[in-house]
Amino acid sequence: MTEAFVAKAPPLVADEGGVIRVAGTRVQLETVVIAFDAGATAEEIAQQYPSLDLADVYAVISYFLGNEAAIRDYVAKRTEAARALRTEIERDMPANGIRQRLLARRQQASGT
Repeated sequence: MTEAFVAKAPPLVADEGGVIRVAGTRVQLETVVIAFDAGATAEEIAQQYPSLDLADVYAVISYFLGNEAAIRDYVAKRTEAARALRTEIERDMPANGIRQRLLARRQQASGT
């Protein structure tokens, strides 16, 4: 028996930092997964991210559904890394009083 169709690999690529994106775009895998988990349809995701082709969104969702545990682990690690980075940035550059500091800097620059 011959196959009627040949399965195509999902349109996902990993960059040098290990971030998985939809091929040919800057859209990250977790962006599609989080939107899908929130109840967005493939059409809604494609509308929200114009660089995504509808067929690619369906392919990514299909791949996610077939590899859910591994992808959820990847998304959890990326989410934790983002949280840690945000904590580090907020520690190094506190937002308290930022408006006052910016206004004071503006006043110094204008000489008043």
